[in-house]
Amino acid sequence: MKILVAEDDKVSRDFLSRFLSPYGVCDPVIDGLEALDALFIAMKENKPYDLVCLDIMMPKVDGVRVLKAIRDMEKQKGMLPEKRSKVIITTALAGSDFIDKAWDIGCDSCIEKPIDTELLISEIKRLGLISE
Repeated sequence: MKILVAEDDKVSRDFLSRFLSPYGVCDPVIDGLEALDALFIAMKENKPYDLVCLDIMMPKVDGVRVLKAIRDMEKQKGMLPEKRSKVIITTALAGSDFIDKAWDIGCDSCIEKPIDTELLISEIKRLGLISE
């Protein structure tokens, strides 16, 4: 599995990357602009990310805009819904307008910080990226 971890907080970014590394190759990025660059390169090479763990509040470009860009790129490529990247929003802003917008744009899951690792694995399984 190819995983993008977009998180501006170093501790959270390192934790998620280490935690998810047994399930695939993790590419950690520090802000929304780096996330967009990584996503663009992956799409250009026809090797999109299977999973994107996306923080909502990031410098330069926020997670909602990154999510919109992901879905727009997938649409432009003509990707079928079942082939698109699974996006899990990670946030400390539960119940905010940002989360509502993320659901409207097409996130696949939302997990509050601090990250509950059992819930994260459960959601990844629910999304069909790893088996029981």
